Amino acid sequence: MQPKQYGIFSLPVIVGALGFFVDIYDLLLFSIVRRSSFAELGVAESAMKSTGENIISWQMLGLTIGGILWGMMGDKKGRKSVLFGSILLYSFATIANGMAQTIEQYTWLRFIAGLGLAGELGASITLTSELLPKEKRGIAAALIASSGVMGTIAAYFVHWLSDENWRLCYYIGGAMGLALLLLRVGVLESGLFDASKKAKVAHGNFLHFFNNRDRFARYMRGILIGLPVWYIIGVLISFSDEFAKQFDITGFDQPTALMLQYVALLFGDMTAGLLSNVIRSRKKTLLIFYAITAFFLAIFFITKGGGSATNMYLICMGLGFGSGISVLYITMSAETFGTNLRATAAISIPNLVRGFLPVILLIFQWLRSENVLNNYISGAWVTGLIVLLVGFVSVLYTKETWGKELDFLEETGRK
Repeated sequence: MQPKQYGIFSLPVIVGALGFFVDIYDLLLFSIVRRSSFAELGVAESAMKSTGENIISWQMLGLTIGGILWGMMGDKKGRKSVLFGSILLYSFATIANGMAQTIEQYTWLRFIAGLGLAGELGASITLTSELLPKEKRGIAAALIASSGVMGTIAAYFVHWLSDENWRLCYYIGGAMGLALLLLRVGVLESGLFDASKKAKVAHGNFLHFFNNRDRFARYMRGILIGLPVWYIIGVLISFSDEFAKQFDITGFDQPTALMLQYVALLFGDMTAGLLSNVIRSRKKTLLIFYAITAFFLAIFFITKGGGSATNMYLICMGLGFGSGISVLYITMSAETFGTNLRATAAISIPNLVRGFLPVILLIFQWLRSENVLNNYISGAWVTGLIVLLVGFVSVLYTKETWGKELDFLEETGRK
């Protein structure tokens, strides 16, 4: 049994919240400094888009690989070890990123930073889910999500206040990660994890998601549910300046749109966590937020971004709020699997969702090509329709996890 003294303002929740702050700061920062950093490193204007897509893909690959490795470590060595190791790697890679002199160095350092950052949020959600009473897990998730709002604002204003000094922005991100390590010294290990180590079952074996049909289906649904989030972030918002050109909208600023979208997204994350507690259903909450996302997607494409920069900013915020399900589906991932595979699932699933972004970009590039739709906007909305439909069907087949007891193991065979 877990001790009941852990509340929503306990150290594990605070550390998880600050970790999400660093997570969102980093994810937003690259998109904010993309153009200024590329310009200093000699990237031609005509190559800005393709170079950005390439580096995002490499960073997401790092997150994917890191998600699997850190997840396995979280179930083998403990959740706390992941919290230390992942942010340490991220911090040093991000500081080094500020020293990059070539695009090749930039790309590799974003990949390594992705490897490091991959373990942060999933490990925190796993730990808080196991330490807090089941009735408070949704509220804790909402509090963790709220810190991401501050990470969003911090990235935007650090870039602005530094006079667009992109190197300093990376140095500050790495320094914040190192400062976060000091707080983690006092974080306790999960009692459920400690108890599970006595059981004679395999811990943290990634292959066990593929040797059982039911477990595989649960795992894949967890990934597919999150895809609309990264379609919105990685396609519509990251390249919103390109969409503004296609819509003949002038005076539009992509970093501003990105900041506003992330603020709205993280308010969506907060609302989703609280709403799931109020209606006692993670599944219904996901469907409600999918409906919000679908509504703003339709508005985005039908009205051609609203016809003005102001309207397009508002639509980007609506898309951000509707796609605010990240913390919710990570919490569901932790609740879906037994203790011996819980960290592996909760850490790897959100990173595999991010890792699917290159696939989404490839689908988008194929659909907009001359041999298919031959149209940038048509390729974008068809890609969105496919991604949203896949996510919707995945939610329908997912079992409810609200209030689920987490003191159980996956039957994976002996060690």
